[in-house]
Amino acid sequence: MSLPVDYAQRVYAGVLGKLIGVYLGRPFEGWSHAKILADLGEINYYVHEKRGVPLIVTDDDISGTFTFIRALEDHGTSRWITAGQIGQTWLNYIIEGRTILWWGGLGVSTEHTAYLRLKHGIEAPRSGAMATNSQVVAEQIGSQIFVDGWAMVAPGDPALAAELARQAASVSHDGEAIYGAQVVAAIESQAFVERDIGKLLDTAVCLIPRDCVIARMITDLRHEREKHDDWRKAFGDVMQARYGYDKFGGGCHMVPNHGVIMLALLWGDDDFQKSLMIANTCGWDTDCNSGNVGCIMGIKNGLSGPGSLGVGPDWRGPVADRLYLPTADGGSCVTDAVTQTYRLVNLGRALGGEPVLSPKHGARFHFSLPGLVQGFMPEDSAEVRGTTRIANELSGTSDGESGERCLAIHYEGLAADRVSRVATATFVPPDAVKAGGYAMAASPTLYSGQTITAKLSAAATNGQPVTARLYVRPYDAHDALAFAFGPEATWSPGHTQELTWRLPNMRGQPVAQVGVEISGVNGAAGTAYLHALTWSGEPEVIFHRTPGSMARRAWVDAMSHFLERGEADFRFAQNEGRGLLIQGARDWRDYSVAATIRPHMVRAVGLAARVQGLRRYYALFLLPGNRARLVKVYDDQETTLGETSLAWELTKPYALQLEVRDNRIVALVDGRRIVDAVDDDRPLTSGGIALVCEEGSASAGAVSVAPLRA
Repeated sequence: MSLPVDYAQRVYAGVLGKLIGVYLGRPFEGWSHAKILADLGEINYYVHEKRGVPLIVTDDDISGTFTFIRALEDHGTSRWITAGQIGQTWLNYIIEGRTILWWGGLGVSTEHTAYLRLKHGIEAPRSGAMATNSQVVAEQIGSQIFVDGWAMVAPGDPALAAELARQAASVSHDGEAIYGAQVVAAIESQAFVERDIGKLLDTAVCLIPRDCVIARMITDLRHEREKHDDWRKAFGDVMQARYGYDKFGGGCHMVPNHGVIMLALLWGDDDFQKSLMIANTCGWDTDCNSGNVGCIMGIKNGLSGPGSLGVGPDWRGPVADRLYLPTADGGSCVTDAVTQTYRLVNLGRALGGEPVLSPKHGARFHFSLPGLVQGFMPEDSAEVRGTTRIANELSGTSDGESGERCLAIHYEGLAADRVSRVATATFVPPDAVKAGGYAMAASPTLYSGQTITAKLSAAATNGQPVTARLYVRPYDAHDALAFAFGPEATWSPGHTQELTWRLPNMRGQPVAQVGVEISGVNGAAGTAYLHALTWSGEPEVIFHRTPGSMARRAWVDAMSHFLERGEADFRFAQNEGRGLLIQGARDWRDYSVAATIRPHMVRAVGLAARVQGLRRYYALFLLPGNRARLVKVYDDQETTLGETSLAWELTKPYALQLEVRDNRIVALVDGRRIVDAVDDDRPLTSGGIALVCEEGSASAGAVSVAPLRA
């Protein structure tokens, strides 16, 4: 597999195309062609405002696509990844009944059905097989909507993309659903090196059985395309007449929706906007079909030039690279298209034997590709409205930074009471708190005690020095956004400044935004370039019951009951099996976590560290038989790292503490070290924390996290 020279940029275009397509089609998902024409007309641009719904929402097409691909990271980045390993990834990241999937019921929702099979020990691919779930259930659309990531890690290698798609699809699907997923993956893979739609289809259909329904339908559509240019006629004469919903069972079958994708590609005149218009105006599963078409066209035509997403209406501005991935790894939920792009690019590079890319020394926000803003937007309040315009530009300074892509902050009209502010989300933003869509499960990405660093420069053409400071916006006791500011710095035009700020105690309230504020004398105008912004270090934070609801929401709830009653800071119950309340981010490494836990009627209760989902963590448990045990949970394996006798009783409090440094894990109860273990077998090197409960109820006081001192 030879990687294209513009690999990162083309993946970014594919990710953007996926997001644009999903956000475009989501407001009228499931509508018929006739209803769309009657109520909305042809879909040439976003219609969320007409429908009175937000543009950026949680959606299974997005969360499944960028979550299931993490199986490669979690299982060694091998081109021989198996359905079984991908199934383990489902169980690790999906919170049952709450995230990623449509939880429509056994035998109704294909993905819900497959999840239940996995949960009860039926491993993939049997979890998705026809023999297990019936042909109708196995051939619904889900395998296709999650497939794009597997193609983007295999650029120019359609056979590999189709095989990865087969393994991923077979976790939950079978038959025609697998063939459709393979076709989409093969087209997207080959689109890195081939622009002709006909040749892309030739490549893809060679990788599936010639006599399958998907292959026959593609042939029928291609024959129809040779006859005329009218996509509406093709939709009626071929798709509705021969391959419509009435011809196949279930609520959302693969075949009709796959046909809409092919129709959009064949009649789209190699144009991003027209292809999306056709996919959406046809109706049926609009966000799914539009997302696949957008990804294909993004990869194929890129960010700019004829037929690209950069031509025509402003597709990118309203999206601003934003997306949500609600999973049991809550610190990865609030993210952006660029972060997901480099995750895919580095997986593709690993499969191709190439080193990883870490733009600007691995900064979280680096602005290294054309047009990207990574969720940064000017503040829109009365105090600052109209002072700021942002764009992705090449910097222009006098001290060696010229030519680097940055976020250009153009400011004007500043005064004593008017400043310029730009910020990006680090937790659920206010406009998403009550947004529709699939459930939001998120923890913040930034915490008290961590050190924020930003590199800025002042344009050489500025007439005045630049004064700037970092700021964050935590939620307050009334669930409104407050302000906290770092120290100011002033520097001259043409020069560069690094701002550094160790985030102070936010009193347990989640930080929702991080940004840069620029101030100046009356009428000040100019440009500051934000080259990079990042943060590092372990948190120093105490989680406790606070006024308002957002601090509670910052816990990713994978417990049967997360109760608000009682005097304890946290009270929780798990009806069956094991439940977790998770907080934190994947970049936490060496730290101590402590909490006083009071077991009520419970089989086992404990505290976990380096949590990487529901099935990867270290935990200290109080267990039946007067035992305390330190365990490592790794997929479907639980390994005892050490245990001791401990005469614990129900309703009494016990101070539990875990210290994790490198591959050493120390467990303490009431200040006494009970286990000191070293994990040399695939150690978990990072992750958040959790309260853990097994079959019963318990409560906990404040949970503290702190860096381990040298």
